[in-house]
Amino acid sequence: MTRFTPAELEAARDRLVPDVVADGLQVLFCGINPGLMTAATGHHFARPGNRFWPVLHLSGFTPRQLKPSEQDELLSYGLGITNVVARATARADELSAAEYREGGRLLAAKVERLRPRWLAVVGVTAYRAAFDDRKAVIGPQERTFGDTRVWALPNPSGLNAHWTAATMAEEYGRLREAAADRAP
Repeated sequence: MTRFTPAELEAARDRLVPDVVADGLQVLFCGINPGLMTAATGHHFARPGNRFWPVLHLSGFTPRQLKPSEQDELLSYGLGITNVVARATARADELSAAEYREGGRLLAAKVERLRPRWLAVVGVTAYRAAFDDRKAVIGPQERTFGDTRVWALPNPSGLNAHWTAATMAEEYGRLREAAADRAP
């Protein structure tokens, strides 16, 4: 893994990271916003302590653990990645309530255009802020965007100590099973 100096990471602040998307995905995973490591590398969930890639594999979404640099392989599994807020910051608490709301509006339009089967927001707090749903809990949501259903997942950040990789993989696995179920 490339090591970045603090100055190089800081230079990545506010940088945009391209989505990994296609029409008609099975699941579109949605992070809060890119961290500085993600912005510096151009690869989603790139910080070494982030558990997204291990959990994706442990939950059965991918046959092996992908590296952030292999993110484009997700498309071959019917998976993609976007963010609620596009700009990179060191911490999610640097985002304003207005940025979350505007991000939610833009995300809704993106989902309606791309029509994934499921939108999986990785971070229930981000979901609550983006869609003004203070009572949302981890799991499937009542909200839909056209035919796209929504699931709030635990945030895979290493800072989220309430969830282990194993318990996150169980919840991500619940989504994987729901996404595989073709019943209406």
